[in-house]
Amino acid sequence: MTDSTTSGVQQVFQLKSASVSMTALELHHFDPDDFEATLRDKISQAPGFFKDIPIIISLEKYEGLDSELDFFKIIGTCRRHQIHVVGVRGGNDDQRRLARGAALALLPGNSQRDRAHAPESEPADTASADAAGTPDAKAAGAGEPVPARVVNQPVRSGQQIYAPEGDLIILAPVQAGAEVLAAGNIHVYGPLRGRALAGIHGAESARVFCQSLEAELVSIAGHYKISEDLQDNGWKTAVQIQLRDDLLVVTPLDKA
Repeated sequence: MTDSTTSGVQQVFQLKSASVSMTALELHHFDPDDFEATLRDKISQAPGFFKDIPIIISLEKYEGLDSELDFFKIIGTCRRHQIHVVGVRGGNDDQRRLARGAALALLPGNSQRDRAHAPESEPADTASADAAGTPDAKAAGAGEPVPARVVNQPVRSGQQIYAPEGDLIILAPVQAGAEVLAAGNIHVYGPLRGRALAGIHGAESARVFCQSLEAELVSIAGHYKISEDLQDNGWKTAVQIQLRDDLLVVTPLDKA
């Protein structure tokens, strides 16, 4: 018999959902020499951050010619620097066909994702109330804010805390080597020593607040600063971090 339950043989694997933060390389055009030179410069700023990380190539702002787009060269250059390209986000049909030919995963871009999840228009004769005229519970609750996720314990090194829909509030320190992610804002009522990624679904209005900025990396809607950059302003003080004109701006909380 082949039934693993009946025979008592343990299954080879199980599939489970997982939330993993991913760095996107936003490609504007591609020239092999310029690409490698820029990559070397980025890696020199934070060698430890880039070592062995998986990345996706974002084509949502790509303005070069499709004929110049060589995913095999991109993959090879990244591998030489211990960076692993796992997929492509966005792009037109021809670009995605090239990515598929290079055995890369295909991820929807923001516009593609919006179309895929756009609600169908409701028929004119369908009301949002029941027979008695009372709005249904789902419609009544549609405007309610998403509750924040609140964490009371310190976030230890190696831990990842994730708020997929709203804000993340941490009433304790975030230790070095830990990672906290939120669709909305991140509040840390203690030292922020690990990585904080707010607005992970693209919300550029998201902010990061902390009582002591000591972070390895802070990111808002994909725009990030590493520790070396953060130490120039507000280091080890209470600050808020927000996105202005595609740049992360650090402001003391007492002047916010």
